Amino acid sequence: MSAKFGPAGNGDSFPHRSSVQAPGWLAGLGLEAYEYQCGKGVNVGEDTARQLGRAAEEAGITLSLHAPYFINLANPDPESQKKTIGYITAACRAADWMGAGRVVIHTGALMKRTRRQALDIAKPALLAVLEACDEAGLGHITLCPETMGKLGQLGDLEEVLELCALDRRLVPCVDFGHLYARTLGELTGRAATEGILNRMEEVLGEERASRFHSHFSKIAFTPNGGEKMHLTFAQTDFGPDPAPLMELVARRGWSPTFICESAGTQAEDALEMRRLYHAALEEGAQ
Repeated sequence: MSAKFGPAGNGDSFPHRSSVQAPGWLAGLGLEAYEYQCGKGVNVGEDTARQLGRAAEEAGITLSLHAPYFINLANPDPESQKKTIGYITAACRAADWMGAGRVVIHTGALMKRTRRQALDIAKPALLAVLEACDEAGLGHITLCPETMGKLGQLGDLEEVLELCALDRRLVPCVDFGHLYARTLGELTGRAATEGILNRMEEVLGEERASRFHSHFSKIAFTPNGGEKMHLTFAQTDFGPDPAPLMELVARRGWSPTFICESAGTQAEDALEMRRLYHAALEEGAQ
């Protein structure tokens, strides 16, 4: 198996009105994946979701779904936790309709707590989410807690890996742009990237680490807050550089799914990542 590449939602060059037409268009470009966006709420109907699933199956496109951005596993308020469970199960139900195997979830905000306090709230909350998904017949959907880019958010690499250690069905969504932004530019380059991959393997084992989910884009950051905004690969003031990651994943023979979140050029930049990855594969085979 090899890595798969695709965009988050529809970029500026998408020529159609409906996301149902995205899989065929992406396959024509040579991409293999597509992440449907429910960041502002799960508003897709069952009929549309099933149409998208059929189109993806016909085009050979692997689907994932991004759950609402406002999910906060670290909020201890019982009513908030009930809502969080509802948001995630709704996302998983939509994913099930369209045949998407993975749902990306945000971990939440610190809310003036220490990182440890927030994580200790989030862990039992995530277990409650898994239980609710099982009860709803949605336990086959893989949840992917995401590394986050703002300093006030739960979700650095260690925190996400600790969450994923709760259950073997959990797979990390490692957003390399977010890690770059929250470390104010430190986590970039070959050595830092190799350190991230090594740590994932150490905590999760090679089998699960090798099929991680990933978001990637260049991201501008501020010293006080971390992530500011997503950029395009054409913009050079900020990183991270995708080349070391593509080379290292190819060398390891891993098969993650890379979803590009560039600002408007996500399909084109996903193609560039794919080009770098396959060039590294060919170089390694020589």
